Amino acid sequence: MTLIRPEGPQAEDMILNRRTLGAGAVGGLFFAGYAPAALAAQAHPVSTDAAGLETADVTYPAPDGFELPAYVARPAGDGPFPVVIVVSEIFGVHEYIRDICRRLAKAGYAAIAPAFFVRVEDPAPLSDMSRIMQIVSAAGYEQVMGDISATLDWVSQQLWADGDKVGITGWCWGGKVVWQACARFAVIDAGVAWYGRLAPAANATPAQVSGGQPWPVDLADDLKSPVLGLYGEVDQGIPLPSVEAMRSALARAGQTSSEIIVYPGAPHGFHADYRDSYRAADAADGWAKLLAFFGPRLKG
Repeated sequence: MTLIRPEGPQAEDMILNRRTLGAGAVGGLFFAGYAPAALAAQAHPVSTDAAGLETADVTYPAPDGFELPAYVARPAGDGPFPVVIVVSEIFGVHEYIRDICRRLAKAGYAAIAPAFFVRVEDPAPLSDMSRIMQIVSAAGYEQVMGDISATLDWVSQQLWADGDKVGITGWCWGGKVVWQACARFAVIDAGVAWYGRLAPAANATPAQVSGGQPWPVDLADDLKSPVLGLYGEVDQGIPLPSVEAMRSALARAGQTSSEIIVYPGAPHGFHADYRDSYRAADAADGWAKLLAFFGPRLKG
């Protein structure tokens, strides 16, 4: 499946191109492989080992009483380590997201990826995009913000975590959540949003507009921490006018510490190393910019 939009494909995007990689349970709370709905047949995903790290599947209570699962990767040792919350794409906590957590842990962060969708069903092992989108649409704004609040509370109780140094990063669906969370939680020090939708589509129905609120373009005045946005020039779901609208909103709000970078010729999902959309040079540059953005704000 070639995904070119931040919150799943439209009918004209559907391209059959999938195989199973790393499927099969190996224990723990999460699907063991890469999301088959988006996995490219020729994919050679980045694989980060756990040497020198502590990794675990954990659960903790959300405000609605649900025991929220999450994957944690952190450096071995006592810490305390600065924290990065990792917000998944629409496929939930599959191997790509866990690998990102391990990459962050190798860089000195305690990374935690909550499973926002599993109240309904884990989307990671599914190939039916219509079912995946049903699952994702059930995760409303207040539930997601509640899950982030629960994550922040749980992290604050861990001796290995520095609860005063917290960042958040997310991809696709999770990129939008980054903007929302940085406008909601003062405890978050910095966010990096990878191609998250910024405004409703031009042809969005009233229900789609209201269902996606609050939109990042309307939250610039409320941002409590700086956000780095990483976007692709030819992202079919996030047209450049919406990126420029976000830049203008940030400027009007005086958010001079926030920035949006657009990669020329890059599609949606350019960081996703298990998809056809992967662009290795842009992904590497974006990752370097993430580390440079988080470094002084979370480690300083």
